[in-house]
Amino acid sequence: MNSALYFTFPLSVIIIFGLAVGLGIFLTRKYNLRWRLYWIGAALFVVAQILHIPFNIILNQLFRNDVLLLPPEQYQLIFSAVIAGLSAALFEEIIRYAGLRWWAKDARRWSQGLLFGSGWGGIEAMLVGVIILLNFLIFAALRTQDLSGLIPPEQLSPIQEASTLYWSIPWYDSMLGALERILVIPIQIALTILVLQVFVRRQSRWLWFAVALHWLLDFVAVYAVNTWGPYVTEALVAIITVASIVIIYVLRQDEPPEPEKSESQSKLPQIELSPLEADSENVEKTRYTD
Repeated sequence: MNSALYFTFPLSVIIIFGLAVGLGIFLTRKYNLRWRLYWIGAALFVVAQILHIPFNIILNQLFRNDVLLLPPEQYQLIFSAVIAGLSAALFEEIIRYAGLRWWAKDARRWSQGLLFGSGWGGIEAMLVGVIILLNFLIFAALRTQDLSGLIPPEQLSPIQEASTLYWSIPWYDSMLGALERILVIPIQIALTILVLQVFVRRQSRWLWFAVALHWLLDFVAVYAVNTWGPYVTEALVAIITVASIVIIYVLRQDEPPEPEKSESQSKLPQIELSPLEADSENVEKTRYTD
């Protein structure tokens, strides 16, 4: 058993939550924004998953029941990566677009796009953190329990094998979840900035740029992790992260300027008032008359 995992798994969760919440705090304070856009982005990510996950389940059932045909076995992995990436990209980016068009209508500035995207990526990160924490608590409980009287023998062996495997991984493997979230949140922000250009530039092609980038991310995640393992996968995702950061800063210059006040509003006429002399004639004029 690797006892360091008792420290590194919780540390991974702390990093994930700290990054997700800390980024929201930083952006709201730096750009004097309210949390509303952060939570809109978070809510829309959840909506996207509520629609996307059942769609994938139905699609998988159609393939298993031969309603939809699979390609030959040697092409099934790349086919799965293409389909999984495309479905995720279409669901998430179309919902991101719909949210910016009909819910967050006031979010048209670069800084607002950063906050919206950090909410989207932040809630995704926090959900991953919750899963990591729950797994840690479950496997920690399994190590201290005698399961022989609670679980049938045929089910006990697989659970014990899973527990042994869980506690025998290298400590740095337990940090991969945190590393992945560090890499993915900038990509989610870049995707938001790309979709935002649909409204800033009034060109729908930016939505399809976002779909393409999102598809590339998910294609790499599915294909690479099953072909080359997690380390190569994270390295490839890091390349997409660097490209996403470049996209974020290149598109910063296209933020619409603040509306300027008109000359008539900014320059009010100056009226000079001269004091009246307090003589008897002026005092008489200021009295109310019947």
